[in-house]
Amino acid sequence: MAADLSARDVERVKFAFSIYDFEGNGTMDAYYIGDCLRALNLNPTLAVIEKVGGKDKRKEKIIKLDDFLPIFAQVKKDKDAGSYEDFMEVLKLYDKAENGTMMYAELEHILMSLGERLEKSELEPVLKECCNEEDEDGFIPYEPFLKRVLAFKI
Repeated sequence: MAADLSARDVERVKFAFSIYDFEGNGTMDAYYIGDCLRALNLNPTLAVIEKVGGKDKRKEKIIKLDDFLPIFAQVKKDKDAGSYEDFMEVLKLYDKAENGTMMYAELEHILMSLGERLEKSELEPVLKECCNEEDEDGFIPYEPFLKRVLAFKI
């Protein structure tokens, strides 16, 4: 599967992998698989990271670059990641007036109860950083929120 990668992708993967090769011995702790994939502009879910061998604790598993290349190729091909357009279509479902706004409380509810749920303590800084102020009726424009969230790098 790693043979499907372009030379440019391989170089990018080598560079990102080297950042998480803290000991300089050509290996990376599987704990950092998700971080490394995100550094390569991918957005794997926690379930995907677990599926490809990511670990919740450090020093459980060590992988080499040759092990990571197929992981990158697999996650890169994953079509479940969702795009800006996909997210916009979902948020439009909550735009009752079809004016580009939705209830702030609905956005908060969605993020705390659907998909990979966020806790209130995790959600508050995201909303504070990415949302415009609510209007007097409790509505926010959702497009600026989405653009800020997707531009945010971990």
